[in-house]
Amino acid sequence: MGWSLIRTYTILVYLFMFLPIVVVVLLSFNANQFGSFPMTGLSTRWFEALWNNDAILRAFRTSIVLGLMTATISTVLGVLASLALVRYKIPGRNLITTLLIAPILVPEVVLAVALLLFLNFLNIGKSFTLLLAGHVIFTLPFVILVVQARLVSIRRDVEEAALSLGASPMQTFFSVTLPLLMPAVAAGGLFAFTISFDDITGTLFWKPGGIETVPTQIFSMLRNSISPEINALGTVIIVLTVGLPLIGVAVARILARRSGV
Repeated sequence: MGWSLIRTYTILVYLFMFLPIVVVVLLSFNANQFGSFPMTGLSTRWFEALWNNDAILRAFRTSIVLGLMTATISTVLGVLASLALVRYKIPGRNLITTLLIAPILVPEVVLAVALLLFLNFLNIGKSFTLLLAGHVIFTLPFVILVVQARLVSIRRDVEEAALSLGASPMQTFFSVTLPLLMPAVAAGGLFAFTISFDDITGTLFWKPGGIETVPTQIFSMLRNSISPEINALGTVIIVLTVGLPLIGVAVARILARRSGV
């Protein structure tokens, strides 16, 4: 009886969490302009309207560029930091690791306000560079955690064998270490892109005027009225944010099989 109640409660919690998402996806295909049930028919008119909306397309381009730049910088810094912390004996290694991972332990709104106040103290105004820096700070810990977990499982004697056969440290990294790390590198980069693409809390504090990302564009549209285009845009974001991690897992498994680890 007890386990049945627990299972029922769990199912109800998941329904409460995911039913609103299902409703958004269904209403994005509603032929009627007013989101209501029962639906009067199926249509893709709101996706077509979304495609013809210049403001939303600009927000998409901004989010994609910002996400790609964030993923690239966070992945490069995350791989270098992981190598230094795992492979070398650095004084204060535990403290450095804690500081690098600290942004995910601090509420994002606190981190956003702290960074904004610090830059205001330095008389640095809002800019795309500030927005990019904030996203890198917030996504870097996720990359470090993923890459470190993979790097710990890579045997050190594989790298030492390459060094003993005459390879330089740089050749060893690109020929041995990096291919073995690629599943974690790919997964970390996709996680960084997804988190950056979805972020709204920090973006609202850091973005300059005239620049909108997809989440902030949705937020500004909701303040005026609830348009059916918002449901279509929400469906696109759901597909991206759910699909990219799944693609990352698939890519990581393929790379892991090819590396033989």
